[in-house]
Amino acid sequence: MMKNKNQSQESRFWIIPPEIYKPLDKEFNFDFDPCPYPFKKDGIEIEWGNVNWVNPPFRAKDAINGHGPTAFVRKAIEEQKKGKTSVLILPVLSLLNMLFEAGAEVRSCGRVKWLHAETGEEMKSPSNCALFILRGKNEK
Repeated sequence: MMKNKNQSQESRFWIIPPEIYKPLDKEFNFDFDPCPYPFKKDGIEIEWGNVNWVNPPFRAKDAINGHGPTAFVRKAIEEQKKGKTSVLILPVLSLLNMLFEAGAEVRSCGRVKWLHAETGEEMKSPSNCALFILRGKNEK
């Protein structure tokens, strides 16, 4: 999708560059896209294919019915339970990409109920956390 000089760079919709999509399509042979542009139906409320390319709205306010990336992750997990494959492209913090590129192992910690340093009281709003393990080059 091209923009002319007078259009804002703050578009709600962006298309994946072919140099990223084409090798993935060659590897996975996608048969369905629940989030095509232009959107015609809510991708959460329809049946997905066997191998799905999922480029969801990164913000709920840009989605049909307000379904942002978390809703599409939940749907992809449901589809996985049915034996279907989904490849999702999602926004992440730059520090995560740095860790992935360094070969970090990732383990989920779930919602951590941090303890107050002085009182030992549990945090009222647990935060989602993960462990990132960078092993030394000589470790076996």
